[in-house]
Amino acid sequence: MDSRPWQRHYDWNVPETIRYPRIMAHELLGISVNAFPDKPSTSFFGTELTFWELRNQIMRMTRAFGEAGIRKGDRVGVHLPNCPQYIISYYAALHLGAIVVNLNPMYTVDELKGLISNTTVSTLVTFDMVLPNIRALCQDVEIERVIVTRVTDYIDGFGQSTPEELELEEGWYHFSKMLEASTSTTIPRIEMSVNDPALIQFTGGTTGLPKGAVLTHANLVAATMQCSLWGSATTGLIPPESRNVMAVLPYFHVYGTIVVLGWGMYNGATQIIAPRFELDEIMGILEGFNQITFFPAVPTMINAIISHPRAAELELGKKLGLFNSGGGPMPMELIEQARDMGINYGEGWGMSETTSLGIANPLMGMSKAGSIGIPFPDTDVRLVDLENGTADVPKGEPGELIIKSPLIMQGYWNNPEETAGQLKDGWLHTGDVVVQDEDDYFAIVDRKKDMIIAGGYNVYPREVDEVLFEHPKVADAVSVGVPDDYRGETVKAFVVVKPGEEVTQEEIIAFCREKLAAYKAPKIVEFREELPKSAVGKILRKVLRQEELDRATKQ
Repeated sequence: MDSRPWQRHYDWNVPETIRYPRIMAHELLGISVNAFPDKPSTSFFGTELTFWELRNQIMRMTRAFGEAGIRKGDRVGVHLPNCPQYIISYYAALHLGAIVVNLNPMYTVDELKGLISNTTVSTLVTFDMVLPNIRALCQDVEIERVIVTRVTDYIDGFGQSTPEELELEEGWYHFSKMLEASTSTTIPRIEMSVNDPALIQFTGGTTGLPKGAVLTHANLVAATMQCSLWGSATTGLIPPESRNVMAVLPYFHVYGTIVVLGWGMYNGATQIIAPRFELDEIMGILEGFNQITFFPAVPTMINAIISHPRAAELELGKKLGLFNSGGGPMPMELIEQARDMGINYGEGWGMSETTSLGIANPLMGMSKAGSIGIPFPDTDVRLVDLENGTADVPKGEPGELIIKSPLIMQGYWNNPEETAGQLKDGWLHTGDVVVQDEDDYFAIVDRKKDMIIAGGYNVYPREVDEVLFEHPKVADAVSVGVPDDYRGETVKAFVVVKPGEEVTQEEIIAFCREKLAAYKAPKIVEFREELPKSAVGKILRKVLRQEELDRATKQ
């Protein structure tokens, strides 16, 4: 029996197996530096850094990090939006054998406290706009080194910030001053193995704190190679001198780390950096470039861009080489709209635990609407019985997707129980309920877990529920994902108020936004007399979700 029957659908350029180079993730940088030293590696609101300039800054910051006391195995929290400083910090930490901890700048103090304590981050690289949060954080958690930058320090014409201007605490470091004081570009001589941890990527948990997926150098190299080869039938036609990538997906999310940062460095592409998805700003950036080789995104972004009043005049079909979607299902209507505009479009599935990749539709071969596609090279998948978790289910029957691949994480940081629960004999149990069709294409039909994917971000309802329960006027509450034309799904809270109390939707939302990142907070609140419950008193989230789906289909 053919163990990987889907390989018959691979595009002509995609190998069935890859000989992965036995190098560290940061060594991929050298390929573009040597091939195109004078080509812009980044374009940040018009300010460019060549690959050679970027390499020099990375090596000088590597030396500065080392002199500040960062050692192999230390956890370095990178708490930045997309900017050149993220790239420099990321690669400098990896050169020292340190482990990068990706931290979302939108996290609240409470969220950061839990994640930094869990990973015992010794160094935090952060920025001017979140300093009130960092000051509050440092009162509760000891962080040996705090390094601060101002995002605009890397945009010509904005001037250079100073430690005094940013009112840095005593002992805190200023990013640009560290760089100025460091002149050496020699590579540190540190023994490293491809199986060493390189990155901790947090992924939501159904209970309590998110879990930190530990990704090795080998994982990051494998993912970068797989992603590059999968898309090269189209992106490979663009000469390297002209290649670029739209860097609006956050670098602090594993999808952005691999398909933007890793892909760009490996393919000699200029990264057109946007620190946030601000629609008019993005349309302005698109207008300034004749062609964008690769634009990885989430459905929310794609919807906003192709529905923008200026989309037609910008002739996006001519401008965009490959529009890639992940982070949630793409509505069929949107796929057709993109194709009608002449945009080359691809869609796939991955997780933090699979270094963001795993399954995707071929770019030139058969692409099935509503399907996540077929597994990447060197990847085995099985669909197992939802009850016993071991027996394979027949084609056409839903089963839990389990996956084995060079992309699979080493485990969860400091969490052997969760690791043992999800990694068994090298197989990762994903919690996604999937069907395999007669062509060996896969489609997600449900999630075993109740995760909500809002605008490409994972939201775990349990985390929202716990905050709702903290409100003094709330007796009972539950959150669910409801269909949303723009974000794919959005968070809705069902709330039962304590007898004799009164509270408004606005109050509940504001309360949640104080304790949760904005994308996790409910956007809608419905008040109920009671919530549906099982015989043992468990709130039946699925009943409420079904009610919302029924309501959406009637509209």
